[in-house]
Amino acid sequence: MANATPRRRLSPAASRDAALEAARALLVEDGPQAVTLKAVAGRVGRTHANLLHHFGSADGLQRALIERMTALVVAPIRDAARRSRERKDPAELVDVVFDAFGANGAGALATWMILNGNQDALDPILTAVHDLVEDLSRDEHRPDAPIKDETLQLVLAALGDALLGAPMARALGLPRDRARGIAREMLLRDRGVEPPVISPQAGIHNL
Repeated sequence: MANATPRRRLSPAASRDAALEAARALLVEDGPQAVTLKAVAGRVGRTHANLLHHFGSADGLQRALIERMTALVVAPIRDAARRSRERKDPAELVDVVFDAFGANGAGALATWMILNGNQDALDPILTAVHDLVEDLSRDEHRPDAPIKDETLQLVLAALGDALLGAPMARALGLPRDRARGIAREMLLRDRGVEPPVISPQAGIHNL
């Protein structure tokens, strides 16, 4: 772990932002179990009491981190969803959603919190997804547009891939991004487009 940075005076808002950014870095580097008040305090050069003041508990810190991460990915997902319909190819949308849950750590963090008894951990994500679906639905002129079905399948696929995608792909001898390819094919079929016939060994980035 990096050495603690020297303490400097920050406004309460800036101190909270610094702590959340440190928590995000710890999440990506070391996993959700590393996102503790002690570790974050050490990363930003603050005291444990200072972090308690801002977040109340480790659960409060982790929930605030999920809320922050959710807020940061909603706009890119919305933009990617609209572009995917214009281009008639959901590949970019699949990547953005899978990255939100996988590379950015939101899926692992939410699952960690749920397993530790915080059943409300997914609330910020679910609320954002609901609002996003309602927003996108207003853009659609077809009453039968399968946006809700697509969202359900895509989010569940992305969350599952974040947790088990790598070992499952290794066990089955498939490319790491094969689940993304399957998700893209699913969305194309939902939109009445038959995806190209490809080898199971191909992932989304080989299409």
